[in-house]
Amino acid sequence: MSIEIDSDYRPSDSEPFMNERQIEYFRLKLQQWKDDILKESRETLQHLQDENSNHPDLVDRASSETDRAIELRARDRQRKLISKIDAALKRIEDGSYGYCEDTGEPISLKRLDARPTATLSIEAQERHERREKVYRDD
Repeated sequence: MSIEIDSDYRPSDSEPFMNERQIEYFRLKLQQWKDDILKESRETLQHLQDENSNHPDLVDRASSETDRAIELRARDRQRKLISKIDAALKRIEDGSYGYCEDTGEPISLKRLDARPTATLSIEAQERHERREKVYRDD
């Protein structure tokens, strides 16, 4: 039961929070982001397989290995991001998307638009980071 939204639609505070249009907007945004990451991953894998060449020069080989390590590290971060995207899509399905895990209050639409995987409101995230910093400094 998905509804259609215009390509120029942006959620606003003047409409009810997490109405059908907003939910569909964020679901589509998350799905497109996931699809883009998976496409890039396939391209990277293909590129790494194609470039499996033997470099006779040690500097060229070292450079190639460094590039490969950086690319794989970036893909690993994106793999972790996919699990966050999947978790956000699951929250959309169970109706908890858009609400802070700590306080239960709505997360601002601007924050969700900038970071669709957000699980904490800005205030709760700041508290979390302050606590993390205090424990890290000990």
